[in-house]
Amino acid sequence: VTPGSLLTSESDRAVYSYDGTLTRVRPDAVLLARTLEDVRRAVAWCVERKVPFVARGAGTNLSGGCVPLKGGLIISLARMNRILSLDAAGRTACVEPGVINLDLQKEAEKVGLFYAPDPASFRVSTVGGNAAENAGGPRCLKYGVTTNHVLAVEAVMPDGSLARFSHEDGGPEMTSLLIGSEGTLGILTKIWVKLTPLPADTRTILAGFASIDSAVECVSAIIAAGILPKCLEAMDRPTVESVEVGRDLGYPKDPAILLIELDGERGACDRDAEGVERLCRQSGAANVRAATDPAERERLWEGRRGAYAALARLAPNVLVEDGVVPRDKLPEVVRRIQLIAAEHRVKAYLLFHAGDGNIHPNIIYDERDAELTARVMSAGHAMLQACVELGGSLSGEHGIGLDKRDAMAWLFTPETLALFRRVKESLDGDRLANPDKLFPLPGEPRPRPGFVRPPSPALSEHASHLVEKVRDAASRGARLRVRGASTRLPDPTPEGAVELLTTGMSRILDLDRRNLTLTVESGISLHGLHRELETHRCHLRLPKVGGTLGGLLATRPWPGIREDLLGMRLLLSNGDVVELGGKVVKNVAGYDLSRFVLGSWGSVGVILEATFKLYAFPPDVPHSVPAQSPPEWNAWARKVRGAFDPDGRFIDFSPSRH
Repeated sequence: VTPGSLLTSESDRAVYSYDGTLTRVRPDAVLLARTLEDVRRAVAWCVERKVPFVARGAGTNLSGGCVPLKGGLIISLARMNRILSLDAAGRTACVEPGVINLDLQKEAEKVGLFYAPDPASFRVSTVGGNAAENAGGPRCLKYGVTTNHVLAVEAVMPDGSLARFSHEDGGPEMTSLLIGSEGTLGILTKIWVKLTPLPADTRTILAGFASIDSAVECVSAIIAAGILPKCLEAMDRPTVESVEVGRDLGYPKDPAILLIELDGERGACDRDAEGVERLCRQSGAANVRAATDPAERERLWEGRRGAYAALARLAPNVLVEDGVVPRDKLPEVVRRIQLIAAEHRVKAYLLFHAGDGNIHPNIIYDERDAELTARVMSAGHAMLQACVELGGSLSGEHGIGLDKRDAMAWLFTPETLALFRRVKESLDGDRLANPDKLFPLPGEPRPRPGFVRPPSPALSEHASHLVEKVRDAASRGARLRVRGASTRLPDPTPEGAVELLTTGMSRILDLDRRNLTLTVESGISLHGLHRELETHRCHLRLPKVGGTLGGLLATRPWPGIREDLLGMRLLLSNGDVVELGGKVVKNVAGYDLSRFVLGSWGSVGVILEATFKLYAFPPDVPHSVPAQSPPEWNAWARKVRGAFDPDGRFIDFSPSRH
């Protein structure tokens, strides 16, 4: 490796033993990687000697994700910090993983563009770390999280080899699988990202409400009106009081405030700002204030961005939890959080990305007080459990890492957790890449009270019949072929294979207008689905073409299909039904297997249902898609396929299948 880049002293190892959590484990050594070859050689060395390794960016992780639980080698990517290219015309950039998010923002702004993901740590966190966590931030309500802005990645895989994945690749979505995998499936060494034009106008509005309930009602009213703000942030009164210590930011003295930012063309911004101010007052806001210039806008944002620092001035430690619920469940989860805080004799300071249901309860404490620390940690876990019980998730943007590993059993069934483990083993059989993160270890005691996720809609009669059919086929070792409207699949069904027809599964299972989410069976016709949604004044960003929804997802003829997919229920070849993702728009719990299934041509499982984000206004969608034929898969996707279908019983349509 590059001379002088290996650290082994006690003091150096101590510096790299922790992140933003309390857990501390010293690595055996630290590599300050400066080049791709440094990373490749280091991983190859670790593989040869069975030494665990952990990639690290700026170390801002809040879930223990970059703590080296088994010692081994820390591979620091902070010095791989070059912006390799920035194409203003093509609106793309290629960066090394150590590039600071803010540095990319500054370079993009020079040519009239911006990089949309903006986690609270954007001034210090790296693009590589953001990608590993699938980070979000205030702007993701309108622009999406990191996975929506990554076009391709180069990665050193767990065996030390180099791979490149793109959304343009044929076959399953390997890029989506690596984004948010927290360094457990490979180390990103280059990232190609999408940039967005700077808006012509921006408006910022601050509103004070008499309760969290009325603030959340206002959020729902704004989105239902077809207004999509860039940011919709909320803070409770204790948080506002903490940020105003020693300074006057002009925040209202109400129990809850909303900070709303709009961007776009000038005329549209004017109309939306008028609409937002009107809806705020209709929802009971007594204090509504619009920023009149950029300086005032920055003052309004100063408190929100500085909330963590303000709390850190009050005590040596701050626990920052990160749960997410359907937006209309925010008032209920706030009530539960406040009750949990009282029961544990701690104080919770609440911050929300209110537009997408992402809530951050912050609790201040002093880790030198062991009894207080235990109460704080117990309270934090109970708050996350409440989020799951209300149909949400353990994490909207901070990741699972070590801290929430055991709690994954609240959210996922044993069958789904087993699939996650098989995916990990398919790419990292020796479990060397950031080991023992993301999901409970085999044999680890299940946390009480066990699985608490609300039950999904019951399987339809046709879906239940397919499950029984697959289980019977599994008992006989028969091959399986999925068939929808037969508009895309080639070749006749091979003799002896069991056909699984999905067209009988055509129900809308859950159309949630308050949260703008949809769960629908895969056999529904696309034309029929669009027509039905329009009668409810809801819209889906999917092509208006023939065939079934399942066929569209399985063949992925348009890259945009991935953008608004939130979850999926999938039938595996052994008859297990696994639930992937959920019905919240931000969710970084577990591997993004829903998107991996896109483009798999029915060769990893039967898509029974899918859940999507909806729109209150008609988005631009194509009315035709290119004709598709089964593509060739890369070797890594084939390995992952084995995790879904170990016996290869779903028929493979790729050209090299013979």
